[in-house]
Amino acid sequence: MVADRAITAENFDALMDFYAEDATLVVKPGLNATGKAQIHKAFVAIADHFKHQIKVKQGAMKVIEGADTALVIMETILDVVDVDAASTSITRRATYVFRRDTNGKWLCVIDNSYGTNLLDV
Repeated sequence: MVADRAITAENFDALMDFYAEDATLVVKPGLNATGKAQIHKAFVAIADHFKHQIKVKQGAMKVIEGADTALVIMETILDVVDVDAASTSITRRATYVFRRDTNGKWLCVIDNSYGTNLLDV
């Protein structure tokens, strides 16, 4: 996926092309970033947190589309360096909401890599 490569390459300017202007990113449970400027800043902070060693991959995916909206349920795999400098892999069952714009392009409006695990917090 092109967005995953942009995150891995820390090309956050290009990554913003995948988001709607009013999008929301779940940074961590209880902390959201809304709008492209905040989302961009959040991705910079996430890269710093993981010592610029994050690699994003996708596993299984299901797309449920209705009207100009799509719910994407996806296995997201994060290969990262943790706070102790150890390499680890985190698998999440993420949920995303996309909206088709007037030009027919699908843009992410909700980016929730934590999926339903937010209910556990």
